[in-house]
Amino acid sequence: MLAYETSGQPHLSKQSITDMNPSQLSPLTPEVISRQATINIGTIGHVAHGKSTVVKSLSGVLTVRFKNEKERNITIKLGYANAKIFECDNEKCPRPERFRSAGSCKEDVFPCDRQGCGGQFRLVRHVSFVDCPGHDILMATMLNGAAVMDAALLLIAANETCPQPQTSEHLAAIGIMKLNSILVLQNKIDLVKEAQAKEQYQQIIDFVKGTNAEGAPIIPISAQLKYNIEVICEYITRKIPVPLRDFTSKPRLIVIRSFDVNKPGAEVDDLKGGVAGGSILKGVLKVGQEIEVRPGIVSKDNEGRLQCRPLLSKIVSLYAEQNDLAYAVPGGLIGVGTKIDPTLCRADRLVGQVLGEVGALPEIYTEIQITYFLLRRLVGVRTEGDKKGAKVAKLTKNEMLMVNIGSLSTGGRVLAIKDDLAKIQLTNPVCTEVSEKIALSRRVEKNFRLIGWGEIRRGTVIKPQVEIPTTRTIHNN
Repeated sequence: MLAYETSGQPHLSKQSITDMNPSQLSPLTPEVISRQATINIGTIGHVAHGKSTVVKSLSGVLTVRFKNEKERNITIKLGYANAKIFECDNEKCPRPERFRSAGSCKEDVFPCDRQGCGGQFRLVRHVSFVDCPGHDILMATMLNGAAVMDAALLLIAANETCPQPQTSEHLAAIGIMKLNSILVLQNKIDLVKEAQAKEQYQQIIDFVKGTNAEGAPIIPISAQLKYNIEVICEYITRKIPVPLRDFTSKPRLIVIRSFDVNKPGAEVDDLKGGVAGGSILKGVLKVGQEIEVRPGIVSKDNEGRLQCRPLLSKIVSLYAEQNDLAYAVPGGLIGVGTKIDPTLCRADRLVGQVLGEVGALPEIYTEIQITYFLLRRLVGVRTEGDKKGAKVAKLTKNEMLMVNIGSLSTGGRVLAIKDDLAKIQLTNPVCTEVSEKIALSRRVEKNFRLIGWGEIRRGTVIKPQVEIPTTRTIHNN
């Protein structure tokens, strides 16, 4: 297994585990950036403002994949798509035409098709787009996606006033995650007259004052007509820095999707193990590597106490969209093929779990003590006669909150409060560590609304039961 190399796809740089040295890798190393994205960019904003359409214009991939999403024309689950961004090496090639985006399988160098240019388009960025739902009832899903974002595209439709409710709520959420690399896209510019576009442009400037998006570029676009898409490519290349990555630590991947890839009626000998999809936070995962998934299978003993049995398995394949990988590095969305029983991965059952090297993952917590900070007012909620939104009430003992830790959304009961400290009992155990940022949401009327954030100080740890290998019935190689 140590001699594993990527096969096929000769137009992409080759990867090999044999001569791979993590300390010599970077997000721009040719054999890395050729096959996988090394930066995650989220698309955020109000429902129907064009988030999925922008991703399709940049990557060629439609992130709305499920039947109920297509019928209702909204994003429900987290969408994902990869895109390569190219720049022409002829300096005389004019901006922004010298920038181009294409799918993840595109070769790394190809001729510029502009008449008389004679230059070559060369790969400069490989990006994963995390397409978040904009509907207010899907705020938890958006927060799960925010856990892996390095930057964000804030979509604002030009044919509506700014801000709309979830425009405010999403911007507050990425502020909590300390996300500072933001591009504002004034979409649907083809539907309005110039005077209306200018008026809304000023609304956007006023709206982002005092937020993480203050001073961010505002780019007028039409995602449907692909107008100014090249400008987005240029700004992603020039304005969004490649994050610093840790390649040498023990690997850790945060799971945001999971799948059973077997078709109904598949023969037992043809069954494939479950697939975990997510983003590597640090370290390098390799094909053939033994892995652990925490918290794993959660159950209760005879006395009603929670117990966790982490899953032990092995990586049988790594993919970034259609590109096969010998190893995967931090950044970008990666599919990890395992020998885990596929029923444990079906329908996103592993979301919120953490995957990594055996014995190297953080502790599992059932209670956490946090320092917390509440927003002054509710965002994303319209109230009559109060454009600023209702004030956020203080936390009360025994109230139930929704807590987002990494990619896990779970209930949390407030056990105690003192000054800016709170103790919260979690409905589901979580694999996390001290200093992790969390988001807090409270039920307002029928939906959960973002009310603040916190940082884990300490907690009650649950010791895992004997880890169970999950490779007995899965025969894929």
